[in-house]
Amino acid sequence: MLTLTVEKRDGKGAKAPALLRSGILPGVVYGAHQEATPISINSRAFEKILRKAGEATIVSLDGLGVALPTLIHEVDLDPITNLPRHVDFYAVTKGQKVEVAIPLTFEGTSPAVEAGANLVKVLHELEVSADPMNLPPGIVVDLSVLAAIGDRIQARDLKLPAGVELAIEPEEVIALVQEVVEEKVEEAAPADLSAIEVVKKGKEETAEGDAAAAPEAAPKE
Repeated sequence: MLTLTVEKRDGKGAKAPALLRSGILPGVVYGAHQEATPISINSRAFEKILRKAGEATIVSLDGLGVALPTLIHEVDLDPITNLPRHVDFYAVTKGQKVEVAIPLTFEGTSPAVEAGANLVKVLHELEVSADPMNLPPGIVVDLSVLAAIGDRIQARDLKLPAGVELAIEPEEVIALVQEVVEEKVEEAAPADLSAIEVVKKGKEETAEGDAAAAPEAAPKE
């Protein structure tokens, strides 16, 4: 289990911008049996945990009296730097199921794709329901079963660990193969040069007619 040291934060302390400038990330932890508690975390320590844990691994928070098992529920990222600027932790209770999106890992090679078909990955995460202590870090999708065009892998086809159940419809498509459709490039019709010449000629004749119709300049005395 991953461990992260945090501190309680009260409303009298520094505001979020000042905390971030000093390398401290503001956050909050809450849950069904946990009162919402503002906390602060070392920014670099949290970023390391986030890379390892994602949002489907238990992270134990130390510094709140007792070790508190949690899931990283939501991370607010700065739109410019893309760095975390606030984090929500959800305190879990052993034996009480939670719904979490587990990342999918695609393995194997599809014979249909090797023969020239397109592979379409519809989902990259799978919503499941499980005891938080039994959550897997990822779920494997075996692409080798996609043997022909039109074959598909549905949520019900995936092998889930014991105690983990689907939280989406079993018929949801995870991946499929389809025929490659070549786009036809239509050739542009040749330009009507005769029309261009007629227009040009018409313009020339008009110019000549205008010149002939113009009165001769009066001779200078």
